[in-house]
Amino acid sequence: MDASSQFKDSLPTTPKSLLAVLDSLAIDYVTHHHPPLRTVEDAKAHRGDMPGTHIKNLFLRDRKKRNFLLVAQEDRIIDLKTLEHSIGCDRLSFGSADRLFEMLGVRPGAVSPLTLINDSDHKVALLLDTALRDGGRVYAHPLVNDMTVGITGPALLTFFAHTGHQPQWLDL
Repeated sequence: MDASSQFKDSLPTTPKSLLAVLDSLAIDYVTHHHPPLRTVEDAKAHRGDMPGTHIKNLFLRDRKKRNFLLVAQEDRIIDLKTLEHSIGCDRLSFGSADRLFEMLGVRPGAVSPLTLINDSDHKVALLLDTALRDGGRVYAHPLVNDMTVGITGPALLTFFAHTGHQPQWLDL
């Protein structure tokens, strides 16, 4: 299965349900529909002029089996060894597709900060690039990779408070 809307009914939370949560929190957002985008390169090729911060999202796991969602500016070069020291863990690696679905309820290509809606047990720690603090619009997939939602940084913090996730801010 891919990460597009074609399979949205197989997800624990649908994009429609997620957007209803944003509405209930009075979060202003804009929605864009597009072909499935699995990578930053795909997104750059299709987005046109969408001012704001475009992100990349990494689902990571350490040797102690702790899970992390790293949300960074799309062009940041992430050195996992440096990140390990920054967050005080050992042997970071990418989480498997099965674990991603189990923890965040999405498939590879649809990872975003909005997937934390599915982490009600708080098994995934949130790591945020300090560049996301500026208050400009941040673009993220709403659980599928053929849609993008633009949401402000402060509104994203409101969403994290709703899900019970306290971000750890990192200078990457």
